[in-house]
Amino acid sequence: MGKNNTKILMQFTTLAMVLTIAMMVKEVKSIPICKVNTNDLEKCRPALAGRNPPPPGPDCCAVVKAADLECACRYKHNLSSYGINPARVKAAIHSCGARIPSCLRR
Repeated sequence: MGKNNTKILMQFTTLAMVLTIAMMVKEVKSIPICKVNTNDLEKCRPALAGRNPPPPGPDCCAVVKAADLECACRYKHNLSSYGINPARVKAAIHSCGARIPSCLRR
């Protein structure tokens, strides 16, 4: 094998290793909170942020229905720091047909 082929093979191997590590790091950043993988919460962001959000889609509703929403009440006061409108959370939960947690019933 010539020097150019060896160099290309080494670069390809390095790229493959970097991509593998990046995928592993992304998985590590995801942690379960209230029975929901934190990466899955992004499926609901379109329905909870912005001026005229669309209704929650099926992927978001699956996340909502899997979540322990009473547990999620502990994080209610942190929502706006993530760009999420707390008022829209209740509407999204209702739209998905899930039970409204006690912290949002008022």
